[in-house]
Amino acid sequence: MDGLPTPRRYLAIVAVSFGTALAVLDGSITSVALPTLASDLHVTAASAVSIVTYYQLALIMTLLPFSALGVRMGLRRLYQYGQVLYIVATLLCFFAHSLPFLIVVRVLQALGAAAALSVASAMLRSIYPANQLGGGLGINNIVVSISGALAPTLGGLILSYASWRWIFATAFPLAILSLLLGRRSLPEPVWREEPYDVLGALLCALTFGLCFAGLESLVHGDSPVISLAVLLAGAGLGAVFVKRELQTAEPILPVDLLARPVLALSVAGALATFIGSSLLSLSLPFRLQQDFGFTPGQVGAAMTPLPLAMMVTAPVAGHLSDRVPAGILGGIGMAIIGAAMLLMALLPEHAGALSVGWRMALAGVGFGLFLAPNARL
Repeated sequence: MDGLPTPRRYLAIVAVSFGTALAVLDGSITSVALPTLASDLHVTAASAVSIVTYYQLALIMTLLPFSALGVRMGLRRLYQYGQVLYIVATLLCFFAHSLPFLIVVRVLQALGAAAALSVASAMLRSIYPANQLGGGLGINNIVVSISGALAPTLGGLILSYASWRWIFATAFPLAILSLLLGRRSLPEPVWREEPYDVLGALLCALTFGLCFAGLESLVHGDSPVISLAVLLAGAGLGAVFVKRELQTAEPILPVDLLARPVLALSVAGALATFIGSSLLSLSLPFRLQQDFGFTPGQVGAAMTPLPLAMMVTAPVAGHLSDRVPAGILGGIGMAIIGAAMLLMALLPEHAGALSVGWRMALAGVGFGLFLAPNARL
């Protein structure tokens, strides 16, 4: 069937929307708490950022292996297993009194989020009819934008009245609701009998894990020899992994698809966009608090215009992406993002909330114009 029948489709959209909001809140709200968390745990700013780094590292190591696993065991089944793991890990956050324990718990949360995120796009294709997919992605981007808008404001509000541990529990209700709604509304899981490529999944995880662990080690000033050895080991395994994937009928990473320029350029564009977004969200709270004297609540308010602007722009871009070439919309969006990033770098010495806010809003317009058309493509 071309998409799910109504009204089941609407319930499935709500379930996936809650799941998307969960992932965005969990990934975004932590940045606001990093300065407070670093002070409370008596660690450096660079060490506090490792909470985000290891979370992202666990995501990148497991997204593709989970995606291949979801195709075999059923999209809905893996999606909801990931949410259950996320719920358990969230409860463990309240017992975190040291940085190493918190990192372990965040890695568990990342594994749960990765299991859900790895099949989310495939489920959107199953939920929406083909001629409504662009609009569906626009709706999904609205959810991303609203969640992103709430994250810094909500984070600042929590830090004003409660311990930073409550930051990690904000997405807990969303996980419960998505789990309950999705159990009967999401597409039925179909178990495929093809054997799972365990070696390919292991090589994929080790390639990404060793490469980024080596880079992380270099950043923190560890032994350059050991760091470079880890990095080279990851690169060597990566070469073996890519060669093996090119000869596999059901690859974990479909390297052959990257030979198509439209896909390779879309992936590269998405990568560049997310690097820019991550750099901004990680560095800005430290910069605003340490250089401009903002409180955590003011930091949250200053960061909110970006996702709010995305919330307005994304549905328009999603609707247009069914009619206008994605390259045109995405190119305009990328140009706006670049201009906004440059303006943010050149903030005046005594910048206030208004100076930061309109620059963030401009960046949000650019991200909104780029993401939906690029995802559809």
